[in-house]
Amino acid sequence: MALRHFLTLLDLTPDELKKLTLRAIEIKNEHKLGKIYEPLKNRVLGMIFEKSSTRTRVSFESGMAQFGGSSIFLSPRDTQLGRGEPIEDSARVLSRMVDAVMIRTFEHEKVVRFAEYSEVPIINALTDDFHPCQLLADMQTYHEHRGSIEGKRVTWVGDGNNMCNSYINAARQYNFELVVASPDGYDPSKALMESNSDRVEIIRDPKAAVKGSDLIVTDVWASMGQEEEQNARAAVFKDYQVTPELMSYANSDALFMHCLPAHRGEEVSASMMDHSSSVVWDEAENRLHAQKALLEFLLCNS
Repeated sequence: MALRHFLTLLDLTPDELKKLTLRAIEIKNEHKLGKIYEPLKNRVLGMIFEKSSTRTRVSFESGMAQFGGSSIFLSPRDTQLGRGEPIEDSARVLSRMVDAVMIRTFEHEKVVRFAEYSEVPIINALTDDFHPCQLLADMQTYHEHRGSIEGKRVTWVGDGNNMCNSYINAARQYNFELVVASPDGYDPSKALMESNSDRVEIIRDPKAAVKGSDLIVTDVWASMGQEEEQNARAAVFKDYQVTPELMSYANSDALFMHCLPAHRGEEVSASMMDHSSSVVWDEAENRLHAQKALLEFLLCNS
């Protein structure tokens, strides 16, 4: 297989994504049975973090260790990127020393340029525009609890951020209907909305938006880098909190997801996190297994 990158969900075909979900579930089950599987022995993952994260770092490091490989954590203090080295030069050098590079940063253009000059697979572990690795975990989690998400109705409640953009791509790739409930002025990418208008719509009223839905998803109101907007956003989003009461308008077997970290009492009520419909802890765990399936796909199929 030719060199492949994972910058958005659109970098894989719908069929590849479905197979990746099933493979992630298989890898998870075998891991829980204690099976040792080390397809990445002696392989190294470079991890560039310009945005910090608990789940992303632990899941990728653990995944590489469990697969028999290793990882190198690189903060802005540890790379020449933080000192002004051109992205093209960093990509050329690092890709000759490691087997894959995971990047968590601000501008999406950075991962695109890095991939253009890299000799190894590049994984987008979050940018301001997209968070595709989280969607792999979310789709795995839904499949484990309810089967295929194809043809289902999903409602995004809150800010039209990078997660929401990735849910729009997911609606296209996994073939489900997406409703976005966000206040005016906080919509997701206009271009993405227009190119997926056959399966994505905006409904401002959260109660109307979740009606008939099979999955309700939310995220923090102010993402990393928007902390100074916290108070203003809290006022705008006050009617967009996911609660058990809001969930009652969805289908009786609807699930609730949150990519975490959650601000209990803001975008989600404290009681909702541990509600019977909440699968946030399975969702968080599945970052590990979904990314292991992704690493296997990118590094073992060449």
